[in-house]
Amino acid sequence: MGGRSGIFAGDDPFKIAKRWLQKAEKTELNDPNAIALSTVDDLGMPNVRMVLLKEIDTNSFVFYTNYGSCKARELDNARRAAFVLHWKSLRRQIRVRGLVGREEGAVADEYFNSRSLKSRLGAWASRQSEPLSSRKVLLAEVARIGALYGQSPPRPSFWGGYRVTPIEIEFWADGRFRLHDRFVWRRATPNDEWLTQRLSP
Repeated sequence: MGGRSGIFAGDDPFKIAKRWLQKAEKTELNDPNAIALSTVDDLGMPNVRMVLLKEIDTNSFVFYTNYGSCKARELDNARRAAFVLHWKSLRRQIRVRGLVGREEGAVADEYFNSRSLKSRLGAWASRQSEPLSSRKVLLAEVARIGALYGQSPPRPSFWGGYRVTPIEIEFWADGRFRLHDRFVWRRATPNDEWLTQRLSP
């Protein structure tokens, strides 16, 4: 195991990731669950943007978005993605590469209904990544949706979640003199056992 102990201890990388995120929730000033999500388009040109990670379960990482967005189109086409969680307050980061699938059932419904009313109306009103003539037009659409659905807008069919099921997870912690600690977990497929290695900084 290359001397994994302390903050790196454990046999389950998802439990380690949850532990690090819980620690960051106490120390990071804003959005400790923010991830820089990387996708590629049909030509292989990369794209990266910040999104909010909403769940770490027993085998995947989950976030939500508009299925008509640029990121969603790239996720659906490539079925692969990478992201990084980085916490300046802890001087730690987690890098993930994996396979992507949609989460659009009861779990997505439950999360959508847990959001504030304004966020739910905004999800309906926004045609994410499409040209917008003015903010006034967007706010008018929010008002129209509010009048239509009132206090209980359902989850739109064009909005839901994505699960990133990793084949690689790297845990990184800052070290003195830039001698950082890095441990990577790899598996060929989501059904295989993890192999772990210490990496040079």
